[in-house]
Amino acid sequence: MNSWLLLLGLFFLAACGPSMKLTVPERFREQATMQHVSGAHKNKMSFANYSTSRIKRGMQIKYPGWGKLFFLDNLVLNQFGISKAETVENEKARFRFSISDGSNTVQVFGAELEVEKRHEYSVLNSKSILNGIGIVQQYEYVFSAKISGDTAQAGRNWEVLMTNLYDRKITKDTNPFGLFKQEDSGLATNGTDTIFIKPLSIKKTEMSNGKSGKLPWKVLSGYELSTAGGVIGILDLVDHNIWYYNELDSTEKLNISAISTALLARQVNNAKW
Repeated sequence: MNSWLLLLGLFFLAACGPSMKLTVPERFREQATMQHVSGAHKNKMSFANYSTSRIKRGMQIKYPGWGKLFFLDNLVLNQFGISKAETVENEKARFRFSISDGSNTVQVFGAELEVEKRHEYSVLNSKSILNGIGIVQQYEYVFSAKISGDTAQAGRNWEVLMTNLYDRKITKDTNPFGLFKQEDSGLATNGTDTIFIKPLSIKKTEMSNGKSGKLPWKVLSGYELSTAGGVIGILDLVDHNIWYYNELDSTEKLNISAISTALLARQVNNAKW
């Protein structure tokens, strides 16, 4: 179901020709500097005085899992020419790279895991377009990354954890056409300091005729990085930009750069939009 609606959304974008833009709050914009990332979603990135090594990736694995068999349900449904099945899809990916600001270098190791369970309904002996359309029952996405410097770089070791979890039964979601949010959130910590990572979404767009329009649903467009003291950075997934709060020192900027490039280097999550 989610895949079908995603295709519908992509058709809407192509037909209307909208221009999506992440809106950076004016107050933060006045106190921040933007850097455009070249090579985002590819195998090497660079921006300002930062550059990554070539991103080395492990095998991206996508495979089906075991689903529940609905013997009793199908005894009834088959009488009406309908069949019910459960499908489980798993996907994993890993990567590693280094990023340098010209003076210091840190290593980044990332891993993704996604599991989606759907109930699919088919019309027996029919080629109906409704065949294979499923209702998501559970969804789990986990991204973790380790950012480490050499022994001379105190406080440079960070752990990043991002999750997106959905369970139709637990949330009591009765809308069969409902969508789980394509947004993950989490944090990065070195054991002492913590950076909170919050998803940013857009729904309004600029149409090809200059007028504003609305997407069928919100689209993940970036992440806000903040501490207890406030926002320190913004990652723009649409235009591939990183915004840095001007008061950050070189160590803090390198940390944000490592976290941001790790998020841009993902394959499983970034394939969603």
